[in-house]
Amino acid sequence: MARSGLCSRRDAERWIGDGRVAVNGVTLNTPACLIGPGDRVTVDGRPLNGPDNTRLWLYHKPAGLVTTHKDEHGRGTVFEALPKSLPRVISVGRLDLNTEGLLLLTNDGALARHLELPSTGWIRRYRVRVLGQVDPAKLDTLKNGVTVEGIRYKPAEARLETDRKGANNWIEIALQEGKNREVRRIMESLDLRVNRLIRISYGPFRIENMPVGDVREIQSAALKKTIPEYFS
Repeated sequence: MARSGLCSRRDAERWIGDGRVAVNGVTLNTPACLIGPGDRVTVDGRPLNGPDNTRLWLYHKPAGLVTTHKDEHGRGTVFEALPKSLPRVISVGRLDLNTEGLLLLTNDGALARHLELPSTGWIRRYRVRVLGQVDPAKLDTLKNGVTVEGIRYKPAEARLETDRKGANNWIEIALQEGKNREVRRIMESLDLRVNRLIRISYGPFRIENMPVGDVREIQSAALKKTIPEYFS
């Protein structure tokens, strides 16, 4: 279902639990079901299309949008802001409401999961504007990892981009996990308050000079060359 572009893997599991999915006329009650080439899958009584070709897009997310398809608080969402010409896509991980920058989008739920896993080894890089006095020596300690309010964060590399006497400074930080609000929590542990956060790269993909709100597709040949293990 995720590979067909119909929904995310999480949604697929929920739809199965709701009794909306059948195989050969028998309603499923668990996602643990093997599907063969001759099986007929229906969702809400309609035949499920075959899987689309795997595609990946880069999106320059603006601040003020949540990374969800629906928001119970009525806030604007990433998916509402995307061009209508795009097929149904899901995000590779999330950026929170006030975080800007690179967000990967795909029509393949399995690919999204693959790229989210820390075992993939892809580094996420951010530019962070912070309020407070930056101590380069304290930034260097992040290479050893840090524990904040009982949560252990893996080693990160951070460097001061500017050495200004003013209240705000820019820091570039690279990390591999990308836990919820990880960058903000790490900076807070150093007595620094984040007032702007921009993700500039995710693995080999960089935002570079993409305008805010722009969407660009990675060509199929380049995608297969970048992540050959997924297509093998």
